[in-house]
Amino acid sequence: MNPFHRDFARGFRAVVPLWLGVIPFAFAYAVTARNGGLSLAETQLMSLLVFAGGSQFSAAGLFATGASGVEIILTTFLLNVRHVLYGMSLTRQVPMSSAQRLVAAHFLTDEAYGVTLASGESSFAFLLGAELSLFLPWNVTTGVGALAGQVIPDPSRLGVDFVFPLAFLALLIPLLKGWTEVLVAAFSGLLALALSRVAPGGVAVLVAGVAGSLLGALFTADGTPSPRPTQEEASP
Repeated sequence: MNPFHRDFARGFRAVVPLWLGVIPFAFAYAVTARNGGLSLAETQLMSLLVFAGGSQFSAAGLFATGASGVEIILTTFLLNVRHVLYGMSLTRQVPMSSAQRLVAAHFLTDEAYGVTLASGESSFAFLLGAELSLFLPWNVTTGVGALAGQVIPDPSRLGVDFVFPLAFLALLIPLLKGWTEVLVAAFSGLLALALSRVAPGGVAVLVAGVAGSLLGALFTADGTPSPRPTQEEASP
């Protein structure tokens, strides 16, 4: 197996455990879209061309209420604006050509970003494998869900809505190698939570991400590495 295929397979496998959350949400999106008046082809094309779970749910709901195109585009933009930060962060870790950046940008998801960042991988093949590992089940189950109709229960009742937040928490913990990382993560999380009560989720995450980045830069401005907690300090 050549290096590209090897890294691609590793990235693909790294995201497979998250399929548990992807599959029921893809079904639920498809049912929501069909109920909102979208055709089978339109429902599937949105998963292929937009590929953003939260934005697709919102767009489908707005279609159902007769919202204008401007409202739909603005809402989906605000929900996905956090991907700007994801892309800037990934380009520092994963060297990519202009063409590779375009491909990676289209398939980028929260999960693929988190898995790639936590793994420390610098291979485009790994990133692409992680991205397509969600793209495949999302689109397959979108098609099946669009055909199945209203037979899929609400994902929140199944408890699968906790899969992605818990997965991100599991990815975050190994990155907290010193007190600087812990403080920045806590500050960003609390700020995002507070802003989410008065601003769209995408804006809250973007502002918290920028603020957290500035705080981290302030703490490390002198080039001193983040101090690691001693064994005595780390012990309960």
